[in-house]
Formats: sequence, structure tokens, C-alpha cells
Amino acid sequence: MAIRILIADDHGVVAEGLKHLVEAQADMEVVSLAVDGREAVRLARELQPDVVLMDLSMPELNGADATRAILDREPNCRVIVLSMYAEREYVRRALKAGASGYVVKRSAAKEVVEAIRAVHAGQRYLSPRVADVVIDDYAGEVRDDPLARLSAREREVLQLLAEGNTGAQIATRLSLSQKTVETYRARLVEKLGIRDVAGLVRFAIQRGIVSLD
Repeated sequence: MAIRILIADDHGVVAEGLKHLVEAQADMEVVSLAVDGREAVRLARELQPDVVLMDLSMPELNGADATRAILDREPNCRVIVLSMYAEREYVRRALKAGASGYVVKRSAAKEVVEAIRAVHAGQRYLSPRVADVVIDDYAGEVRDDPLARLSAREREVLQLLAEGNTGAQIATRLSLSQKTVETYRARLVEKLGIRDVAGLVRFAIQRGIVSLD
């Protein structure tokens, strides 16, 4: 039986390239494409793919939080995070969210295929260029991560703020009242010690919540 794969990437050219790569394999098939994190979560629940290829920098809901949401409902699914970045912060967030693999987009296409087969077989897969990051962390390099202080909902509000949404727009997208959104924003200020939107945007970019793409 073919490995069923959901591709989640908001860059159309990249998504189509991944689709052609996957469908060229006799033992794989693409079940759907998702263009933002929320759609990826919805499609994963509807289609129950074996593997999700998840871009880390997704609009609406970033790839790490989308991964966490998918695995909360579909624990047998395997997620491979794809990212332009090999820095510690990005890798750490993806693995903490439950990803079984992390592939740097600049890597050879065959890495993606190898990663899919590895995670489907119950293994983990890391691009060689990020392996040292994981080794360093397991060796005991632990630092306080401000992002870990935030709840999933607070991270959602942070991302939408950083993407330029108003309080009213965030309230509509998350089915919340504007007062509740302001409460979450106040919590962000309290927990992060960042008091202006520009500072929150910088923090979100530095932590990989949003990208400059």
C-alpha cells in the first residue's frame, strides 16, 4: 500500500515541486495540498495521511503549532518539518512539537524521499546539517525559552499580530471577542516583557513564528 502524504506549504511552486517528487515514487501518493497551517490541521483530520510534509513558516498557524495540533488528534501520523533554516531555535521548536523529521529545504531532493520512508517506518530523520544542533541539546545545553511560557492560544494570537492583523480581525479568525483578544495581548506583554507591536513582531521573527518570506 502506498504511503499517503499531505503536503503543507504556502509557496505554490515549492508545493508543486514536492508533489511531483513524491508522486514519482512508486510507493507514495499525495492526498492533498494545504496552503496554511489551519488548513493543514483540517485536512490531516479529514484525510488521515500517513505522513505530513510541513513547512515551518506557514501563515495563519505556524508549522510547529500545526504539527502539535495534528498529532494531538492523529497520534499515528508522522510529520516531517521542512524549513529554510538550520538554526537551533527552529529545530528545537519542531522537535518539541512532535515532528519525526526535520529537513532543510536546501538539501538534496532525495533527502525528502529518504525522510518519508524513514518516519513511516517509525524512525526519525534529521538533515545532516541540523544533527549537531540536536546533539548539543541532548548534551545538556538548556536555556530558558520565553516561547515555552506561552499557551497554544497565546502563540496563535502572537502570530496573527505579527502578521499584521488587527484585534478585530484576530477575534473573527479565532472566534473570540475583541476583549478576549486584548486579554491575550496583555498576557503576551506580561510574559515576554515586550510592550509594543514592533517588539512582538521582532520576537516572532527571531523565534520562527513568522518569517520574512
